[in-house]
Amino acid sequence: MAENSLLSRLSDIDARFQEVSTLIADPSVIADMKRYVKLSKEYKELEKLSKATARYRSLINSADEAREILDTEKDPDMREMAKEELDHANAELPKMEEEIKLLLIPADPEDAKNAIVEIRGGTGGDEAAIFAGDLFKMYSKFCESKGWNIAVTSFNEGTAGGFKEIVFAVSGDNVYGTMKYESGVHRVQRVPATETQGRVHTSAATVAVLPEAEEFDVEINEGEIKWDTFRSSGAGGQNVNKVESGVRLRYMWRNPVTGESEEILIECTETRDQPKNKERALSRLRTFIYDREHQKYLDDIASRRKTMVSTGDRSAKIRTYNYPQGRITDHRINYTIYNLQAFMNGDIQDCIDHLIIAENAERLKESEL
Repeated sequence: MAENSLLSRLSDIDARFQEVSTLIADPSVIADMKRYVKLSKEYKELEKLSKATARYRSLINSADEAREILDTEKDPDMREMAKEELDHANAELPKMEEEIKLLLIPADPEDAKNAIVEIRGGTGGDEAAIFAGDLFKMYSKFCESKGWNIAVTSFNEGTAGGFKEIVFAVSGDNVYGTMKYESGVHRVQRVPATETQGRVHTSAATVAVLPEAEEFDVEINEGEIKWDTFRSSGAGGQNVNKVESGVRLRYMWRNPVTGESEEILIECTETRDQPKNKERALSRLRTFIYDREHQKYLDDIASRRKTMVSTGDRSAKIRTYNYPQGRITDHRINYTIYNLQAFMNGDIQDCIDHLIIAENAERLKESEL
């Protein structure tokens, strides 16, 4: 892209940034929460681009001034300073152009959202449930390192340990934008604790990462929700057995695309406070419906991309954890490392960074920037 063409495009974006800056201070916009939140998100994105544009223009001006000095100035010290300034600008300008090109690609509107993560043991019986538990520990440690909060919504323990299924919410900064790369089938190759012959088995667990829906993302007729309460089971003292703090939600949802109806069943026993459990069950209902309605957007991305880095395809085998070799392989980008122990202790950011780079390369190619 020619420099003047890029600057022309940036001028249009500057004008939009000024317009959005004015709109979010308008009382009528503030009164419309849905519009206000949407514009606030746009403002944050445009603000990053505006700051990058200012640095880019400053470098261009510095380069122009340095060239003018070199063309007209005779003093050797001034010429030397101008040459250093020009060299610096010429080195930084390509980096700034790449940064701006990435910022010009529309961000996934879901990236800033919190996430609901579902881990389920797949093929492999007890070992799959144990591996699902290992994945939960891995994500827990990763989230802790990021300063994110985790709240377990529901779980079903495996008979030999781990979880047949565990669902938890993650809240923090840019959670979905980071965690979305974990959706898919995770395969483990190791000698199970239940194996007496020392043979290596292959098991699997599926991970689904959903953007947490906000209240105005989906429309729910709360009058049609059927609620049940029940006593939570498991450890937790006398309160667990005597107080019906667990809640069960039933809701008939009609798919707007197919027209088919489906009953959604959600249970929440996360806290000993029934109103809080109801609130969290509602949050999961919103996320479930939003995810179904959002799937067309994900399918559209999948139809255009080859590596399917973050399409949310939960049937795709994305990663293998090979314990005998201490190896992790991410099959989407042919990423292999030999630090399995650190990885299982939550050190997964480097792999995610490589996935982000691969996706950004795809998006740049698609946008023809």
